[in-house]
Amino acid sequence: MARKMSPRFIFFLLLIPSMALSSQDSAYPSLYGDDKDSCGSELIPPRREVYGNGRIYDITHRISPETRKWNSDEGVGMYLTLEASMKNGSDCYFSLINLPAHSGTHVDAPGHVFDKYFEAGFDIDSLDLDVLNGPALLVDVPRDKNITAEVMKSLNIPKGVRRVLFRTLNTDKQLMRQKRFDTSYVGFMKDGAQWLKDNTDIKLVGIDYLSVAAYDDLIPSHLVFLESREIILVEGLKLEGIEAGIYSVHCLPLRLLGAEGSPIRCILIK
Repeated sequence: MARKMSPRFIFFLLLIPSMALSSQDSAYPSLYGDDKDSCGSELIPPRREVYGNGRIYDITHRISPETRKWNSDEGVGMYLTLEASMKNGSDCYFSLINLPAHSGTHVDAPGHVFDKYFEAGFDIDSLDLDVLNGPALLVDVPRDKNITAEVMKSLNIPKGVRRVLFRTLNTDKQLMRQKRFDTSYVGFMKDGAQWLKDNTDIKLVGIDYLSVAAYDDLIPSHLVFLESREIILVEGLKLEGIEAGIYSVHCLPLRLLGAEGSPIRCILIK
């Protein structure tokens, strides 16, 4: 004969599903539509440009579908695809990334414009992290011209400075935030690149648009910079709202074997 269950036991059995749901609800809030934390506050992720009480500046453009890519009026598009989702029963979220190597804030390797270097393997993984990290000078370029030899002379960059970030009219016009690709962006002309190479100790050149080289001198300027394999080019930097001067720069590209370009995360520290 079956044993009769007490009312207290029946109540406990009825309570178990709600207890389990409550536990799952707090562990996986997005799965069950809970958009508040344990204190009842709305869940809003922090997104900052400055950290460390004003000491650390993120000079990397955030990647999104609208992120600028070379010579295109379209952004990078849906670069992030969910291969697995908790909403479909998976234990976690799992994304795939499909992103042009020379989009947003990125770095060039020597193999970008030299076939012999590409074939020999001078890729992103071959770049010198000692060059990509250390004291740097942020300078303002005269706003009415490209960076020529004359402009380089006028900047009076001292000998011994190895890393320079060039802020130009591109920042004033916020070209990295514009949908249209603008061929009038400010960059280095060939003679400006050659002057830098011959007359300074600069090994890292950073600039505020998708190319360090002006559109009219695109390949010639790149060839001058990258031929020696000693100068690293960081492009698409976010330099608004930061005073010109000396900082510590830290740039880390993805360690992509065989790639001639890579997205990069760069910060400045006072």
